Amino acid sequence: MIKSGLNCKNCVSLQSDPRFLLPSGEVHIWRADLDSGNTGRNLEDLLSPDEMQRANRFRFPEHRRRFIIGRAYLRQLLSAYLAIEGGEVNFNYSLQGKPALAPGHDSNIFFNVSHSEDIAAFAFTKEHSIGVDVEVIRYDIDATGIPRRFFSSAEQTTLAALEGEAKFRGFFNCWTRKEAYVKAVGSGLSLPLRDFDVSLAPGDPARLLATRPDQKQAARWSMASLDFGQTCAAAVVVEGPITKLHISKFAQFA
Repeated sequence: MIKSGLNCKNCVSLQSDPRFLLPSGEVHIWRADLDSGNTGRNLEDLLSPDEMQRANRFRFPEHRRRFIIGRAYLRQLLSAYLAIEGGEVNFNYSLQGKPALAPGHDSNIFFNVSHSEDIAAFAFTKEHSIGVDVEVIRYDIDATGIPRRFFSSAEQTTLAALEGEAKFRGFFNCWTRKEAYVKAVGSGLSLPLRDFDVSLAPGDPARLLATRPDQKQAARWSMASLDFGQTCAAAVVVEGPITKLHISKFAQFA
């Protein structure tokens, strides 16, 4: 786990740490616990005024807390990769709201973030678009009705053959892999979830099986499942090959 000064005065030394060396083709995944014992107040100073405005628009305190902690952790991780102060990280946003480093950083680092309840995933790579998604597995969802609305025919057929716990795990495998792909492409809701197929059966490697109407798109993207434990499903999608995948645990800079 990473521990250093909150103001990240040692970010230059952290950048030489092998955990923050990011060769082309590698993907770094950081899992973080948005611990309910952390109020987020000790991290608010890291956020920009517009981020605090977004935080204050959340209706429920729990959602506000998770946003603050998650955004502060993202800034701390980027500060280590970029060797700057966390408060100096500037973002641009796509029309779909996907954040990216502002051009002033002159960096080729791409990143994406996802969280479910108190679990967060941060994904980093260079030169290529990336998407990540994590979901806590629940057993109270409609694992038949929801797929009829959002899954492709092939995915529905595969899911229908599963029973018991495997059915729910397959559902969340499918959901996270599809969400990670949509986030990597950056198209938001303009990319219908039924227009591409992913693998989903427990034990099967994560794969983008087919894309429609352009069948060649499937070969452009790499997909991998992420081992976040038995209670979660998680996936990452990157444009181009993944030469190496690192999964690490993050603890806030103390």
